[in-house]
Amino acid sequence: MADELTIERDAPNGDEFPPLRDENDNLSAAFMDELVAAIEAQDAGRARALTADVHEADVGAILEQLDPDQRPALIQLLGDAFDFTALTELDETTRVEILEELPPETVAEGMRELDSDDAVYILEDLDKEDRDEILAQIPPVERLALNRSLDYPEESAGRRMQTDFIAVAPFWTVGQTIDYMRDAQDLPESFHEIFVVDPAFHILGTVSLDRLLRAKRPVKVSDLVNEARHLIHATDDQEAAARLFQRYNLISAAVVDESDRLVGVLTIDDIVDVIQQEADEDIKRLGGVGDEEVSDRVWSIARSRFPWLFINLMTALAASFVIGLFQGELQKMVALAVLMPIVASQGGNAGTQTMTVAVRALAMRELGPHNVLRVVGRELVVGIMNGFIFAAIVGAMAVYRFGVADLGFVIAAAMMINLIAAALGGILIPLGLNRLKVDPAIASSAFVTTITDIVGFFSFLGFAALWFGKM
Repeated sequence: MADELTIERDAPNGDEFPPLRDENDNLSAAFMDELVAAIEAQDAGRARALTADVHEADVGAILEQLDPDQRPALIQLLGDAFDFTALTELDETTRVEILEELPPETVAEGMRELDSDDAVYILEDLDKEDRDEILAQIPPVERLALNRSLDYPEESAGRRMQTDFIAVAPFWTVGQTIDYMRDAQDLPESFHEIFVVDPAFHILGTVSLDRLLRAKRPVKVSDLVNEARHLIHATDDQEAAARLFQRYNLISAAVVDESDRLVGVLTIDDIVDVIQQEADEDIKRLGGVGDEEVSDRVWSIARSRFPWLFINLMTALAASFVIGLFQGELQKMVALAVLMPIVASQGGNAGTQTMTVAVRALAMRELGPHNVLRVVGRELVVGIMNGFIFAAIVGAMAVYRFGVADLGFVIAAAMMINLIAAALGGILIPLGLNRLKVDPAIASSAFVTTITDIVGFFSFLGFAALWFGKM
């Protein structure tokens, strides 16, 4: 495996460069040292030779590992040998920092070499002033196409679509279409189907390349057309478009405007990026870190984490208030203070498990009116089953540890109630937030934790107060 990852390049003097990646598939330290030395020496020839056969995804990884001041320096050294597609592999913070350091004319020239979807992806994160300065360096026709895509809402299909596509009239023959594709200079780099449109550019259907190439030259395109069943509107959310691709195993899909005219195409490589981006966002939201990136500055990270930590502080204060109501019982029996966190933490973990499944199911549109009651009922049964099991385990441990049988019954009852509350909270809170049009991934965690803490503490200490108060 290590041999397959080793990329050998010859230096201008005949020496062999270090391999790009090591046996663990990480960028090798020797390669990075060579490249940094070339950057510091302003040796453009050596920098170009080192990166000559490197894929743009690996160039993106290289840029992330370099110091901030070395990144634009490398791009300047590489000149026209640098593929700006590599910037699509970077996180937003790093990409913006690099673009702000480069001359607008350099960025504009790089954008002209990209597919429109990649150019929009790079430009959309810039301030409007910086973006306009770059677009001003691009020829009017290309600038108009980019501006049209940038006018669509963020995270919409219009932002992700590629505006380069092949559209032909239904009366064209197979021979005409093939000759056109051979001679035209402005075709997309890769495509899987051609679109058949009327004079107003309303889409009539599609013809896959394999079907086109199997047909005789005199055959009309209209005889080969398949109805375009899965049209995506440019204003549709990119996540909805991704679900369409996933559900119907699409490779590409037409994007239409509000008048149902063909304006672009989404391809599977765009959708893979969307799926990764949406999954990344959901994971971060569940952890309460917003849009944080590894490359973000200290103040930015601290500011993004503060709201969620503050919410957790408020929930912790609510739980501590419940504990304060039973101060007398805690003073009478130290065992209560020792066992109390067990009930709350088990409930919190169980609630998080249910919540994670629920949030994912909502994101994937797997929960709907037809099955929601069944899923809630299933989670309730799971909570009851785990409640019985862990109530027995913890009750027995409490009796063994403290030698008080009544204490075992108290903690067992509290554990049972809290695991049931965790199961219901973990499913009902995401459902409720989703009904209120609030992203369940953002707010569910704080609410579920609050419920399990308060129910856990209140049930345990409440049962203890009632049970031992009668003795």
